[in-house]
Amino acid sequence: MYCKDDDRRGTYEQTSFDFLGYTFRPRRAKNRHGKLFVSFLPGVSPKAAKSIRATIRSWRLGATRNNQRLEDLAKFVNPFVRGWVNYYGRFYQSALTPVLRALERSLVYWVRRKFKRLRDHQRRAAHWLGQVARREPNLFVLWSHGIRPATGQ
Repeated sequence: MYCKDDDRRGTYEQTSFDFLGYTFRPRRAKNRHGKLFVSFLPGVSPKAAKSIRATIRSWRLGATRNNQRLEDLAKFVNPFVRGWVNYYGRFYQSALTPVLRALERSLVYWVRRKFKRLRDHQRRAAHWLGQVARREPNLFVLWSHGIRPATGQ
């Protein structure tokens, strides 16, 4: 196993490995002076990310929960997301952001199924959800961590 970074520039077949849901590989980092460099760091593994997205899909937010309020969805979803953010977001949180965007897409789908006027308008549904996020930034854990939908006007 070769831990490639700015100090070790050799080329080898295997430059990453998975351990406890993290993938250790070369990633960009900042030093204390703000200069970017490449370091060998952990981030959420593709296998763990796939599992998280599968869990989000299994909730079927738009298909089976469109009779619930947004607050009820938040109460259901937040413990899961809080755990993911606390565990996988500990190191290299930006690797977790695309995974949590899947939950945002599910919420937009829920809005489209919940409100008839937004059924055929994905962008408007995202804007509606963004306005709610701006009004109540702590409703969903992912919103309080800075992963918000488009805010609209």
